[in-house]
Amino acid sequence: MTRKTALPALFARLTSKYSIYLVLAAMLVVCSLLSDAFFSAKNLSNISRQISITTIISFGMTMLIIAGMIDLAAGSVMALAGILAVAAYKATGSLLAGMLVGIAVGVGCNIVSGLIVTRFRTPPFIATLAMMTSARGAALLYTNGQNIYQLEEFTVFGQGDVLGMPTPVLFMAAIALLAWYLLNYTRFGRHLYAIGGNEEAARASGIKVNATKMQAYAISGAFVGLAGVLFMSRVNAGLPNAGIGFEFDAMTASIIGGTSFSGGVGTAMGTLVGAFIMGFLNNIMNLLGIQSYLQQIIKGGIIAIAVAYDVMSKNRRTASQLGDIEERGKEVPGG
Repeated sequence: MTRKTALPALFARLTSKYSIYLVLAAMLVVCSLLSDAFFSAKNLSNISRQISITTIISFGMTMLIIAGMIDLAAGSVMALAGILAVAAYKATGSLLAGMLVGIAVGVGCNIVSGLIVTRFRTPPFIATLAMMTSARGAALLYTNGQNIYQLEEFTVFGQGDVLGMPTPVLFMAAIALLAWYLLNYTRFGRHLYAIGGNEEAARASGIKVNATKMQAYAISGAFVGLAGVLFMSRVNAGLPNAGIGFEFDAMTASIIGGTSFSGGVGTAMGTLVGAFIMGFLNNIMNLLGIQSYLQQIIKGGIIAIAVAYDVMSKNRRTASQLGDIEERGKEVPGG
């Protein structure tokens, strides 16, 4: 490769790698020009608080998508976990018991989904669709379709703050660091990428595919359960109909953040940036008074564009790899 072609290639790689951060920077500039209220400390704090719950779910969703899986039950499991966390708190008066129950319910539901996927070789779409219906039904059955009120001190998880920082944002930051560490510095993270890239090759190389998938579902379930605790605490009520569509918001943040729906590609920090991009978009549309129905159309279009870009990027990478193989073949004598 000559110097003339090397610089454009390097620029293309850098812009491709950091494009999501460039989009975030451009969005900040545009939003600040559209509304004077956007960059106020109060507004930015509200955005962070609003996106914290779906972002926590997004980190688990990212791990699943990297491994070639999905979780359509996240919103319903979040509602069930939050409801049972509230019930545990009201029964015991213990904040810790409430949180642990919420997390345990999330893990338990996702372990069931993982078992259906791994033991019965059911597509994740079908397995988690079944869990979505079952978990929502369980939440409604337990509460008889009624909301639970008078949560008292339970609101500390979702409405409190530590040194001026909202508690949900601190939880989001902690989960972001945990997801980043798991994906970048553990064998579990490496196995997720390998499974998503080529499951059969991963199995042939000695990776325990089913065990890794179960771990991914369990970890994602813990994040979903925590999100349920934070959500119920934030709204100061146990809502059995909570979390509808949250799984799609989580997937959107993950895909916009660069996670490939085909598996094998994705980062925790990219997901965090994707979540902030969606949060900024929702916020500026609200500040500009855009009708809620139109907002849904806009977000749907963004999802379609993100998925289309993911497919085109994968096709370009495949074509580039094939081209490199052909070039190396020509360099070999007799190739």
